[in-house]
Amino acid sequence: MDQAYGAGKAGGAFDPLAFFQQPQTILRLVCWIFSIVILGCIANEGYVNRPDEVEEYCIFNRNQNACNYGVAMGSLAFLSCAAFLALDVYFPQISGVKDRKKAVLADIGLSAFWSFIWFVGFCFLTNQWQVAKPEDNPLKEGADAARAAITFSFFSIFTWAGLAFLGFQRYKLGASSSLFSQDYADPNQDPSAAPAAASEYTGYTGDTEIPANMDSSYYDSAGYQNQDY
Repeated sequence: MDQAYGAGKAGGAFDPLAFFQQPQTILRLVCWIFSIVILGCIANEGYVNRPDEVEEYCIFNRNQNACNYGVAMGSLAFLSCAAFLALDVYFPQISGVKDRKKAVLADIGLSAFWSFIWFVGFCFLTNQWQVAKPEDNPLKEGADAARAAITFSFFSIFTWAGLAFLGFQRYKLGASSSLFSQDYADPNQDPSAAPAAASEYTGYTGDTEIPANMDSSYYDSAGYQNQDY
């Protein structure tokens, strides 16, 4: 359960493999890539001109605001993804209860905000592309890039919404578990690296004496009952 909150190990070594296998991390990387694609398409091929003109205009109906919107949102979304990836790595190291709650709530709020922003951007770019005049771009330069920016803006709506959903799940799980408790420690932590933190979990019984009237086979090496399947 707590793996969804970050793969960093409090007091132990960071496990990149476990971290990048998390659904939340995968979605963040997808959002990060989408923002790069949108930014690159508009910045590199989003400005065209007529054969008899020198000055270039935005490919979306010559509306500079459309290109400016796409470039700005692509840049800010890129930075937001990078910031929250760093927060996911650092999250298990946060010791304050209120700080952990704020981090999760910020993730939910900003992810929902970005989903809305990309919805607005998709509608805006689509509308301006539909009303663009063919004579403004007779050679159809940058048409594929414009369509790619619109397409990935559409996909970004759902990827950011997915992050908001995963964040909400984290908050619900945290409210009913040890995530927001003062003594929280990452369950991925290596017990040998920090035995004090591992002892906080009831699943570890390495230092617990087995009752004399209890068959020792009741416990396995991890403190759980052996079962035959």
